[in-house]
Formats: sequence, C-alpha cells, structure tokens
Amino acid sequence: MLRLVDRYLLRELLLAFGAVTAVLLVVVVGGTLSVTLDRIARGVMPASLLLSQIGLRSVDALPLLLPLGLFVAILLAYGRLYRDSEMAVLSASGYTSLDMLRPVALLAVPLTIVLALLSFWLGPAAIRESDARVDAANRSLLVIGMEAGRFVELRGREGVVYVGRMSADGSSFGRLFVHEERGGRVDITTAERGELFQERAGGERYLTLHDGFRVEGTPGDPDYRLMRFERNDIRLTEQQADPNRRLEKRASTAELLESDQPLQRAELHWRLGLPLSTLLLALLAVPLARAQPREPRYAKVLLALVVYVLYSNLLGIGRGWLADGSVPLAAGLWWLHGGVLALTLLMLRASGRLKAPREVRA
Repeated sequence: MLRLVDRYLLRELLLAFGAVTAVLLVVVVGGTLSVTLDRIARGVMPASLLLSQIGLRSVDALPLLLPLGLFVAILLAYGRLYRDSEMAVLSASGYTSLDMLRPVALLAVPLTIVLALLSFWLGPAAIRESDARVDAANRSLLVIGMEAGRFVELRGREGVVYVGRMSADGSSFGRLFVHEERGGRVDITTAERGELFQERAGGERYLTLHDGFRVEGTPGDPDYRLMRFERNDIRLTEQQADPNRRLEKRASTAELLESDQPLQRAELHWRLGLPLSTLLLALLAVPLARAQPREPRYAKVLLALVVYVLYSNLLGIGRGWLADGSVPLAAGLWWLHGGVLALTLLMLRASGRLKAPREVRA
C-alpha cells in the first residue's frame, strides 16, 4: 500500500512525464513525416504508405525518446517541489532522500520493461516491417506514377512511357510504349505485355518487356535499326541507398545472440544499454533536481539535455569501438554504465548528507 506522499509524488511524475513525452513525440513524428514525404516525392515509396511508415518509424524512435522524457520529467517534477519548499516540508516530516527514490522506481521500472520489449523485439520488428512494405511497394508500377491510358515522364531521364492496361496491384501491364532520347538519338520501344521487377531489395527497378519491337536512330538520319525481341529489360529510376540502412539494426535479438561478429555483438550491447540507461538516468535525475527556492523553473532542463546528449553520444561511440575492435567484446558498454552508476551513487550520497551547522562565537 502506497503512502499518501508516494502517491502524490508519483502523480506529479506521471503528469510531467506525459507532458514531456508528448512534446518529444511531436518532434519525432514531425521529423519522420519530413523524411517520409521526401521519399514519396522522389518516387521511392507510394503515398499510401505514409501513415504506416510514420507509425513504424516512430516505434523505432521510442527507445531513444522515452529515457529522455523520463529524465526531464523527474527534473521538472522534483525541481518544482524544491522551489516551492515542499521538499523542505517533507524532509522536516522525516521523508529522506532514499524515500524520494520510491516513486521514481514505481515509474522507471515498468518503463524499463517496456523499453526492453521495444529495444529487443518491437523496434527491430517495426523496421523490418517498414522495409518489407517499401520493398513490396517498389514492385508496383503505381510507385512511379504510371497509370493505364496516360503518358508518364521517366524520372531522371529524357523520355515518356505509356501503358494501355495495368493489373490492379500494378505489377504487370499490357500494350506498352516507351520513347527515350540519349545523346541526340531516339529509342522507341513497344511491347505486348510486361511486368516490373526489382534487382535486389532496395536496388534498381526494371521493366521486363515481352514480345515487342525496338527502333533506334538519329532524327534526320535514315540509318535506323529495328529489332524484334522476345524479352527486353528497361531500367527505371536509380534509387538512392539509405545511409542509415544497417543490417545489424534490422536483425532479431536471437540472431544477434547466435552471431560472433563484432557488428552484431555491438548492436546487442547497444540494445541492452537502452533500458539500462533508463534506470541510470532516472537515478541521476534525483540529485540533479535539487534546486533553490528562487531558482528559475527550467534552469536544470539545459543541464539535463547536456547530460543526456553526452551519455547517448558516449554509448554510440562505445558501440563504434566495439564494432571496429577498439574495445574488447567482453567489456561491452559496461565501463560506461558503471561509470555513470558510480557518479550517480556519489551524487545521491552527497545529496542525502546534511551540512554541519557553523559554529557561532559568543
């Protein structure tokens, strides 16, 4: 049974955590929306995948968003109590610094479990589902804007394409006409039927044409070449490679556990560090939240951002060191977590120690 004070502090933490997380989620969704709209404009994916891509990519961002939300929420909630002298009243009533950790643990421990599920299972699964939907969409002519009975410009190339009929899923077509210009030469291709295929996942796309003709030549020059083909492949747009498309990030946790490659093991330590860092940041926020009665309300928020950015960047640097072999795999990222834990315990001990009164001379 929770004490009245614990319920009050927990309510303050939940309100602050909900507000901070909502703001951070809006920022993340806005960034994801911008990237997704850019991919749609470049023809990498259809507009019908907009909402699903935003949702799936946002799930992948939650393991980085929630620890920051909890860290800032504790600073704001406990900082207000210090500024309003409520903590002084609680301290005078026998509420110690260790007692302040109880409401934090009631919020941080369930959140850590949720983050573990996101980091080890839901996050990688969301990325794989996102890639699968985009790859499936890239096997449809609807992605490049082709419609039956309409001329469509070939993106990145001087030419147009026309199809007389198309299947409902956009994977096959009939009665095709393609007109291209290359260095002053004109290429005209017709085909009775065909389909779209992708060379590899995220690679180049081709139109496979069957039973058609191809005419090549220079306008005004009678030297034209006519060919009849049974099959002909025409390359469409060249898709830009995703610089953030890391295979180890998309691997399941079971695959990472079975692998002995440095990249996979580094990714495993990274996933383990995300929920662990949540607990450490929650503990670190308690001594950092101490404030003076007249101190500005958001004075510690900037410090919180600096601490979080420093910690997260060190985790990223440590993952890079593990991947390239600079740090032994057995050490993992425990050296960083251990250092943060030692610093946190020292700050908690210092915050709980009362200052000795100064001697007053007679």
